[in-house]
Amino acid sequence: MTDLPLSGIRVIDAAPGVLGAIGRLLGELGAEVIRIEPSGGGADRDAGAKVAGTSLSFVAANLGKKAATIDLPGDEARLIDLAREADIMIEAGFAGPDHDAIRAAAPELILVTISDFGPVGPWRDWQASEAVLQALTGGLSRSGLPGRPPLLPPGQLTYETAAPHIAVATLAAFYRRLRTGEGDRVDVSLLEAGMQALDPGFGLNGSAQSGVPSWKMDRGRTDERFRYPILPCADGLVRLCVLAPRQWRAMYAWMGEPAEFAGPEWEKLATRFRSTTLLPAITRFFADKARAEIEEEGAARGIPVAGLLDLDEAVATAQMTARAAFVPVEVAPGCTLPFPNGTIEIDGARAGNRGPAPAAGGSATFETPRAVFQAPPRANYPLEGIRVLDMGVIVVGGETGRLLADLGADVIKVENAAFPDGQRQSRDNAPVSLTWAAGHRNKRGLSIDLRSDRGKALFLDLVRQADVLLSNFKPGTLAALGFDAATLAAANPRLVAIDSSAFGPTGPWSARLGYGPLVRASAGLTKQWVYPGEPDSFSDTVTVYPDHVAGRIGTLGALALLIRRLRTGRGGTASVSQAEVMLGHKAAEIATLAARQAGIEIDGGITAEDWLLPCAGEDEWCAVTLRDDADRAALAEVVGGPTRAAAEEWARARPPQEVMGTLQAAGVPAGMMIRVIEMPDAPGYRALGTFRTAHHPLLDAPFQVEGPIAHFERVPEPDQRPAPRIGEDSVAVVKHWLGLGDDAIAPLLTDKIIEQAA
Repeated sequence: MTDLPLSGIRVIDAAPGVLGAIGRLLGELGAEVIRIEPSGGGADRDAGAKVAGTSLSFVAANLGKKAATIDLPGDEARLIDLAREADIMIEAGFAGPDHDAIRAAAPELILVTISDFGPVGPWRDWQASEAVLQALTGGLSRSGLPGRPPLLPPGQLTYETAAPHIAVATLAAFYRRLRTGEGDRVDVSLLEAGMQALDPGFGLNGSAQSGVPSWKMDRGRTDERFRYPILPCADGLVRLCVLAPRQWRAMYAWMGEPAEFAGPEWEKLATRFRSTTLLPAITRFFADKARAEIEEEGAARGIPVAGLLDLDEAVATAQMTARAAFVPVEVAPGCTLPFPNGTIEIDGARAGNRGPAPAAGGSATFETPRAVFQAPPRANYPLEGIRVLDMGVIVVGGETGRLLADLGADVIKVENAAFPDGQRQSRDNAPVSLTWAAGHRNKRGLSIDLRSDRGKALFLDLVRQADVLLSNFKPGTLAALGFDAATLAAANPRLVAIDSSAFGPTGPWSARLGYGPLVRASAGLTKQWVYPGEPDSFSDTVTVYPDHVAGRIGTLGALALLIRRLRTGRGGTASVSQAEVMLGHKAAEIATLAARQAGIEIDGGITAEDWLLPCAGEDEWCAVTLRDDADRAALAEVVGGPTRAAAEEWARARPPQEVMGTLQAAGVPAGMMIRVIEMPDAPGYRALGTFRTAHHPLLDAPFQVEGPIAHFERVPEPDQRPAPRIGEDSVAVVKHWLGLGDDAIAPLLTDKIIEQAA
């Protein structure tokens, strides 16, 4: 049986709604989690679709927890007693707790407080919603098609991606506590967490953007569908992601090598993107082929392609079935529905569902014995002294390494000049891309030849000195290089190895090439990200989801295993399936679909309504969420009537800042559509210090980057060392990690086993 890494860690969970996923994630990794709520249960027990009186969204966020009733202020002493027994407390809008009293009683507690817009600044008392956060974090401005109104993305993606981001910050603070004995206060705003974890405008972008960051793109929504075209076939639709020259050559051969596309110029993305004849030719070629046939042949030829699936199809694929990604959960007596079987694999086994969601009215106390840890040396940064070999590529890999580096780890970006990370490329001919410069800060660069025996031996020497190894190759790639799990574990039993792939390390789809657009197609999201009533208006091509959140799940696994290592002395592995991360964010919706298909009666529960109001100016909008009748009455009072038409007429005469401010002052969640380039100067971000200016020696102009993942009381803000050139620190790394002298290093350089940037 797997020794779950957070076994013996105790968590108080006072985060309602979707944010309950923070505690659920920690519980899946072994923590004992007690949800506290007032008598009768929290309001989130009545949210969304319900079966037999049970909210399916509540179940999805609270699987495996226990519950305790806490009515404040009367039960404050009980809460403080519970806090004395806890390691972590997560709180979001839980009315009445005295944070100072809790911390005085439990000085080693990690207290995580979550607010919509942070504790300072002009937005601090405002109220958020999914639509409002999409508007204010730059996502809404990029979603939709040119010349059309913006399109709200489906689901609760901002909240769902913020949850693992906050979990990472929580474990980072806890790891530091194990080093210092000091508790911490961690302030997190959903504005910042959602911006960083979903689609950060100043972070890493997808490879097809060729290093051009979101803030340099056109002001309006761009039509990027040609990058990841969706084409009809015999039984539906498929999406292609033919980016690399080798992928084009495979596609060209599959088509029978048509003379029209024979020239070497067709190996260039720009040529293929500009062509008016290529996609029609591929469409004709696919016309008599089924989705499954195209996927199977594409996988065999190394061509990235995926069928567009509905959500219920996505859950029922052979891949999800083989991996037991969903399991039945009893939501009411005699009624079971499918829910995700955890989010991550630990040591080759799923860290899965640990029980049903708790009933209201509980009186739970902590029962699991507290873990005993061997404290690492004292340090201010949580991961100071931790050594990381970062073999990750593009967004998921780059983001995982960057998060660990920001937390103080010595992260070595492993590359080779013959096989550079695709993030380095820059369409605007800069010597290094802006997204690379922003997304790989605080790392060192090592260029090593892993095709040679000497290079492989040197790499294993580095593995013996490493604490963490990161990779997000197609499963089997490391093993093909000679670094399978057994070899790595034999070289270093204390090694924590994290891998991430599109569909997971096992199952019939494990060898498929996977880019984010293909994962979204296979997970049912692409078909949902359309304008109402227009099933072919696909609008998910600019998002990088789920890459950034998958990187956070990998980081969470690394932190959890490092914590376990302090208890057991041994390392371990964590594997992330990006498709399963995405489907996990659709858990309540999947359960609702299953209930409908089974003929189970569904009640409506509490529902909200989102409006996009056109404002004065060109392509200016404000997102508004009406949660209940009180919001509707407040809006009607402001705009002069209860109808959407009245609200639109009122908003058209006003700039979006005024619309937003006036409605928020009336207690209605509202947010103007902010473009990425505008975010650093927005008052709420400025007050929080969300962004800061960075420099890179190969770039002429300074640029904006994200600040810390959260506002810690004790963890210092991350350093801002420039992202490395290929091999910039090769000599320094082998000297530092392996103790090699100049005489030993010279032949490595001469024979190009390692290369040092000039």
